[in-house]
Amino acid sequence: MKLLMLMAGVMAVPTFAASGGDLNANDYVGVSFWLVTAALLAATAFFFIERDRVHSKWKTSLTISGLVTGIAFWHYLYMRGVWIDTGETPTVYRYIDWLLTVPLLIIEFYLILKAVTNVAASLFYKLFVGSIVMLVFGYMGESGIMSAMPAFVIGMAAWLYMIHTLWMGEGAEARNASGNAAVSTAYNTMMWIIIVGWAIYPLGYASGYLMTGGIDASSLNLIYNLADFVNKILFGVVIWAAAVSDSES
Repeated sequence: MKLLMLMAGVMAVPTFAASGGDLNANDYVGVSFWLVTAALLAATAFFFIERDRVHSKWKTSLTISGLVTGIAFWHYLYMRGVWIDTGETPTVYRYIDWLLTVPLLIIEFYLILKAVTNVAASLFYKLFVGSIVMLVFGYMGESGIMSAMPAFVIGMAAWLYMIHTLWMGEGAEARNASGNAAVSTAYNTMMWIIIVGWAIYPLGYASGYLMTGGIDASSLNLIYNLADFVNKILFGVVIWAAAVSDSES
């Protein structure tokens, strides 16, 4: 039933989003948009179906994972159309997507810890504020509201603040106090995704806006698409693996 409802929703997508223009086989950026769109849809269906397999304390985390990939899938329908039809960077669509999905991703740390131990609400607020600051200044740099380099530096500072909070601050303290092997493994893996996987985004920003020779839209979007594939889908898979491991133990 859930899968049928999901497929019905997909079939109801706007004509513009569903068409996407004519895809050129030599347009590697366009191909990457289509691949990520399909992968996000598959991941969304998977996470919602798997909710019935895990303990109730994990259902919210899997729901969030499904929402992240579902929201991203919806925006990729439009972003791929913009790129294929115009060859321009869909900056506004991408940042609307990130404004919704990135805070949800970062809050997953709070949710998986909350499932097995007491964790201060201040961790939630620190992560939420840090993610918003990172996104706001990233958008200001890419849209031309602010110079690209200062916006990049502030966004990087917010990212490093979140890493510090999770690696050595309240997040790490709650992880150590949980005494749950599945949560600890998931937390540590998610941390490496935040450190290594999220590093792909500033690489895209730098290649698109900070290198000499003007804005390189192809490199920017190809790298961003790779980053979304890794960080949105893999992040959810790690949570799913922890949820199944803990529920079946």
